[in-house]
Amino acid sequence: MTSTVAGEQTFDSLDPRTGAVVASHPVHTAEDVRTAVRRAEEAARWWRGLGFDGRRTRLLAWKKALVARLDEVAAVVVAETGKPLDDARLELVLAIDHVDWAATHAKKVLGRRSVNPGLLGANQAASVGYPPLGVVGVIGPWNYPVFTPMGSIAYALAAGNTVVFKPSELTPGVGEILARTLHDAVPERALVEVVTGFGETGAALCGAGVGKIAFTGSTATGKRVMAACAETLTPVLIECGGKDAMVVAADADLDAAADAAVWGGMSNAGQTCVGVERVYVVEQVADEFVAKVAALVPSAHYGPMTMPSQADVVRRHVADAIAKGGRVVVEGSIEGNVVDPVVILDVPEDSVAVTEETFGPLLVVNRVPDAAEAVRRANATGYGLGASVFAGAGAMRIAESLRCGMVSVNGVISFAGIPALPFGGVGDSGFGRIHGADGLREFTRPQAIARQRFALPVPVTSFTRTAAHMRTLLTLVAARHGRTLR
Repeated sequence: MTSTVAGEQTFDSLDPRTGAVVASHPVHTAEDVRTAVRRAEEAARWWRGLGFDGRRTRLLAWKKALVARLDEVAAVVVAETGKPLDDARLELVLAIDHVDWAATHAKKVLGRRSVNPGLLGANQAASVGYPPLGVVGVIGPWNYPVFTPMGSIAYALAAGNTVVFKPSELTPGVGEILARTLHDAVPERALVEVVTGFGETGAALCGAGVGKIAFTGSTATGKRVMAACAETLTPVLIECGGKDAMVVAADADLDAAADAAVWGGMSNAGQTCVGVERVYVVEQVADEFVAKVAALVPSAHYGPMTMPSQADVVRRHVADAIAKGGRVVVEGSIEGNVVDPVVILDVPEDSVAVTEETFGPLLVVNRVPDAAEAVRRANATGYGLGASVFAGAGAMRIAESLRCGMVSVNGVISFAGIPALPFGGVGDSGFGRIHGADGLREFTRPQAIARQRFALPVPVTSFTRTAAHMRTLLTLVAARHGRTLR
């Protein structure tokens, strides 16, 4: 709901548990966004000038501030998403670990390094550096409003950029409190500018002259972001949804697999881009696995759907799965924006519950004759974000066969908690990476420098080069590469 106060348009963030207004926020215009980018550009010059060591000190100060104010930030997350407090705390714990990793590893990953100049460059000192882009625009999601955008914000800052952050219109207060904690820890400059509003505000950020846009959201919106950025050739990092599969082999630990399937599919009300949506279990252990899942589901505790319309998506997917022959194992009710856990067995592969992202607490479990068929079905989708494998001796072989960006073996979503591992997808799940060394480099531009140390006796790149010079060069090439050139 929007309103106008003193000539400024505002909107409310709501508590999805009660519908109560949490706070009001401005709808920032295109001019507001451009102004924020200009401020960020000024701060970026100062921030880059601090160097890796200066930035490290300040980012670690922010990390300490986040630890000290963890419950304060978590309370805003709970109010705007409806998730349980401990789930919000866990999200912050993971984000804090990523801030620490980015701050402490940026110099090693991005510092200028020497490379071998090769035969023709023997007189050169060759090196590669990774200077920052300047200002990075981050468009964040509502399902994990701290952890997910922090994968871009922390790594962009550690690489020497400043950030203009457009949080989801459902969780604007989370974006604002994150920026406040940073400014309190590093008061010299505003390193993260927050702009709030709806799609128009995000579109304005795409055209505001930032060095890169890092977007997390649906595939459809990601395509619109790419189209907007194409107008100005602004590079993009796109992290979209997934239809993540779990493969359960015949020799799997079924207790662990069932526990992982329930938590991976139901935590955060299923609103997890790398959550478990499809399980392919080998026939000979399927009955036992399904029984264990059904026994665990009643213990699932989570909040309402943060975006009320998402309940309609779950309802449609459940109805289609049943209409096409799926057998309900756990029948959860859907009342308003509260969706109880649903487990459906043997859902045809052409059902929308298998082909489309559900983003709700619906778990599809399909039996397969063997692990090879499980892999084939897991890969038969346009998405390719994450996956899980529960197996014994062949686990790594199965994992390496999956078309996706990340895999957890005998665990679920564990890759997200390891800061050194890159995070991102393929196909309809997007491209580019956050986290790890790849995530740091994502917010830089590789810069190659060749510095001549002395002149070569053969002037290769000069009009003074003679036929005799060329014969000498060809002789050297033949000796080096093993064949005679004529």
